Amino acid sequence: MIDTTDGREFPLREAHNLVRDLMTPNPWIYWADFLFHVTLGWFAYITALLAPVLSVWQIAAGIVAIFAFYRAAIFIHELAHLKKGTFGTFRIVWNIICGIPLLMPSFLYDGVHNDHHKRDVYGTSRDGEYVPFATLKPTAMIGYVLLSFALPFFFIVRFLLLTPLSYLIPPLRKLLWERASSLTIDMSYIRAADAIRNDRHWQLQEFATFLFIAIAVICMVAGLLTYKAIVLWYVIAMFIFLINSLRTLSAHAYRNPGNQEMEFAEQYLDSINVPGHWLITGLWAPVGLRYHATHHLFMSLPYHNLGEAQRRLVNGLSDNTLYVRTLRKSMWDALRRIWSEASASTRIPVPDTALDDAIQRRKNA
Repeated sequence: MIDTTDGREFPLREAHNLVRDLMTPNPWIYWADFLFHVTLGWFAYITALLAPVLSVWQIAAGIVAIFAFYRAAIFIHELAHLKKGTFGTFRIVWNIICGIPLLMPSFLYDGVHNDHHKRDVYGTSRDGEYVPFATLKPTAMIGYVLLSFALPFFFIVRFLLLTPLSYLIPPLRKLLWERASSLTIDMSYIRAADAIRNDRHWQLQEFATFLFIAIAVICMVAGLLTYKAIVLWYVIAMFIFLINSLRTLSAHAYRNPGNQEMEFAEQYLDSINVPGHWLITGLWAPVGLRYHATHHLFMSLPYHNLGEAQRRLVNGLSDNTLYVRTLRKSMWDALRRIWSEASASTRIPVPDTALDDAIQRRKNA
């Protein structure tokens, strides 16, 4: 792990005083934002489905569907952080028109993501959302990104086949919960039996997801849906996972090898802010995720206030040296840095044979 604090103490109390009035989520913003984008996503999906294959209209509608559904889907992150017991109706509606159709009901993240913010878990081997990419070969990052192409298929198998089978086979039920019920990046992550925060009735979400994909398959077999529907769904889901994998790699420095706990300031400095362009950055890091380091400072800050919090902290802290150290200019800048660190940390020194020969000749002389 690289120490980036330089002995400085992060001004946490001062930072909290600057943003303490921004902690209350506005339900109207949540509803308006989500409903607009999920409606746009479904409209674009239907447009792409009806358009000629690979036509300009289908490609354009497909791109709109990808980014609209992506933004709507990312609200799963907000659901994981909203105060326990609140936004109940929003959670139900999100699952019905977004989470379940995309085969990613909210229970997959509920209770799992919260561990990522615990001081004694973040960056360790118990953190399912952390892999020390900066200390591994760069090919580990390539493998993680390429996994996006197979993830939609994995979720189809998980909900369509393994879910009903697990009702009949108790050991499979346990295995499914531990190893195939979490949206994480660490494939070795084992979900704890009590890793649930809000979604106490997660079994209903699971069964509804099975029912959705089962009905879709039955409709295809019966000729009520064309193969284009599932192919288009798969392509959209695949690109959503692909974009999110690149965003995830841009969210942290991933320097902790996993065998030691990190102090709060170290956890913050291991996270990344990419304010970037309001539109471009907002497309690949929607719902406030471009301010990921700020989010790790104050995880209760609603997404719609993170931009204002960022401005206050940059301009209002008496010493913002440590705070601005998390800034990156773009996704490319963040990815370039972690790739460089991974390359440097795994580079094997090559003996300089020419120098060795020169030294030997001097000895012989």
